[in-house]
Amino acid sequence: MDLGLTGKVAIVTGGTQGIGKATVLRLASEGARVVVCARGQELLDAAVAQMRATGGQAHAVAADVSRPDAARRIVDEALKAFGRIDILVNNAGTSATGAFESVPDEAWQADLDLKLFGAIRLIRQSVPHMKQQGGGRIVNVTNIGAKQPSAGSMPTTVSRAAGLAMTKALSKELAPDGILVNTVCIGLIRAGQHERAAARRGIDVEELYGTMARNVPLGRVGRAEEAANVIAFLVSEAASFVTGTSVNLDGGACAVL
Repeated sequence: MDLGLTGKVAIVTGGTQGIGKATVLRLASEGARVVVCARGQELLDAAVAQMRATGGQAHAVAADVSRPDAARRIVDEALKAFGRIDILVNNAGTSATGAFESVPDEAWQADLDLKLFGAIRLIRQSVPHMKQQGGGRIVNVTNIGAKQPSAGSMPTTVSRAAGLAMTKALSKELAPDGILVNTVCIGLIRAGQHERAAARRGIDVEELYGTMARNVPLGRVGRAEEAANVIAFLVSEAASFVTGTSVNLDGGACAVL
């Protein structure tokens, strides 16, 4: 299926590892030109080199999206490199959790700055350019904990729940401008954090994944490429009548639609 992404320009935050990197490579394989954003220059250079080696067009921007000045610089560099912005994938984030009474104000603020305000600022900077060209696509990567939070899951689940509300409200506000806004709610996905956790415990990562998968109806942990495929669909012409939607990518684990 041709997703109609040839020549489109996408900004992907957190684009050097896991779901972000898989999304960058998937969009590039469909002919999109990708602005890859992350904090670490070394990983940025490696991701861009990998894309270019397969014929993809990429531009790296080293930026911490939790900082107020980052969004304007990312958008300015995207416009300088490729002249337009069609797609924004807000993927930057970490899993910050703890017992409620143990989480200080500083941790709450850092989580909101990264996951919520990082997305807010990038959307604010990108939308005027999408409006000028008659439309665009925004995907906010959240997680299933936003819909079904568990004990000890804050501040992440609160930040992600705010992302769900923002997605729905923006989908209605930006629809007249042809800008579609959706979210992918991530469940258990293979990631470097799990490999590091297995190493700390002195066990093989596959053993850890086997334990984690016990609560997943499909019986396994997902792959970053599977998330990237869903994101690529949502930003494509194939999803031209899909907006204000959240897609659970969790192997059936979440009890909430």
